[in-house]
Amino acid sequence: MRALIFDMDGVLVDSEPLWRLAERQVFAEVGLELTDADCERTMGMRTDEVIEHWFRLSPWEGATLAEVEAQLQGRMRELIAEQATAMPGVEESIAMARAQGLALGLATSSAPPLIEAVLTTLGLGDVFEITHSAIEEEMGKPHPAVFLTTARLLGFEPAECVAIEDSMAGVRSGIAAGMRVIAVPPPHLFDDAGYDAADIKLHSLKELTPDMLR
Repeated sequence: MRALIFDMDGVLVDSEPLWRLAERQVFAEVGLELTDADCERTMGMRTDEVIEHWFRLSPWEGATLAEVEAQLQGRMRELIAEQATAMPGVEESIAMARAQGLALGLATSSAPPLIEAVLTTLGLGDVFEITHSAIEEEMGKPHPAVFLTTARLLGFEPAECVAIEDSMAGVRSGIAAGMRVIAVPPPHLFDDAGYDAADIKLHSLKELTPDMLR
């Protein structure tokens, strides 16, 4: 292994509850009442794909898809600045990867302004050699494009990379890219069969060991 590629939401930052809150608030403004379970079904997807998904199922009038996306991203930036905290084990796993001589990359479905907001809030602005958003790809996760591009920008083959993911869409994306995948599912989804395809499944990054990165 030559590189460790992190997902962001739910891996580096405890933002999935913030995403659920933001989605429920923003979609309520266009008359769509979502539950937390509804929001979990689109976990790991790009914001534009989430909005298109719900518009197909329950079209609304008034605000355009682009306007709803801008509102959602704006609300997330506010919540990140106010409430975002690092997931358990983030600092330790970064230090471990550096001690192993691994390059560090970030491959996320979040847009670049949200990447900047998270890394600034967590004090991780200078940690990653490459940060890449699936927004810049033709297709988002579970398509492998975001991981393939991140590996290429790091200068390594996908088979030389380990991906760390928390969503089923992300796990599928990493596997499709040809990478080893470490899954860190949300606690209530840990036993979901959708995560069994990962090479390793952890309750938290605190369980990560140097052997797993080899």
